[in-house]
Amino acid sequence: MRNQYIAAATLGAALTGCTSVDELGKPPSFSPPMETVEHSAMINPGLPLRVEQERVVDRASLWSGTRNSLLGDRRALQRGDILTVVIEIDEKAEISNATDRSRSGAEDFGVPEFLGLPQRLDNRLPGANPEALINLNTSSTSSGDGSVKRNEKLTLRVAATVIDVLPNGVLSISGSQELRVNFELRELLVTGYVRPADISRQNEITYDKIASARVSYGGRGQITDVQQPRYGQQILDVILPF
Repeated sequence: MRNQYIAAATLGAALTGCTSVDELGKPPSFSPPMETVEHSAMINPGLPLRVEQERVVDRASLWSGTRNSLLGDRRALQRGDILTVVIEIDEKAEISNATDRSRSGAEDFGVPEFLGLPQRLDNRLPGANPEALINLNTSSTSSGDGSVKRNEKLTLRVAATVIDVLPNGVLSISGSQELRVNFELRELLVTGYVRPADISRQNEITYDKIASARVSYGGRGQITDVQQPRYGQQILDVILPF
């Protein structure tokens, strides 16, 4: 019975140390596309912004103003529409700061004549000098030097879906993209708010025109799992003061 308890404890510890039990011996699974907010917005587009009425004779015209025509505006405007988010980040930041501070001071205090106290001091403490009872010298020096240097570059394109249209006409977008190579899954998530006027004629928008933009580029799999410390080590890093 004792050996069974030990085996069960060992198996539980081994399974706890793993990132996910369902990924043992197989690549990580994709997220279910049918359970995303993008899919919900596509199957429930909501009410149209305007009712388009066209005559039967205008359906074959190239100059029709509808979105399905050749010259129609096909930019994302309503819930369920899709647009392309272009993420091109090439930023550099370099900050350098140096501080140097120095201070020194000297104080002398003596009592050559004060109600006969210096003479009494000579009798009690031979060799004492009342003219230099206290002599203080202070000196302090401090210096600091700090620098920050960052270089980030990221180029990505992802299709996002309009999941909501706010009362002021601003579009709330959300997009996700997953790419699996062997046993490693790369995930790209984009959310934010955009103005319809900022969407180009190619139905694209750059990341710098997305308000409250949240861009996440990461992954999960065997390589990512190796780069992360074990749960026990993370707990010890929080508990141990050294």
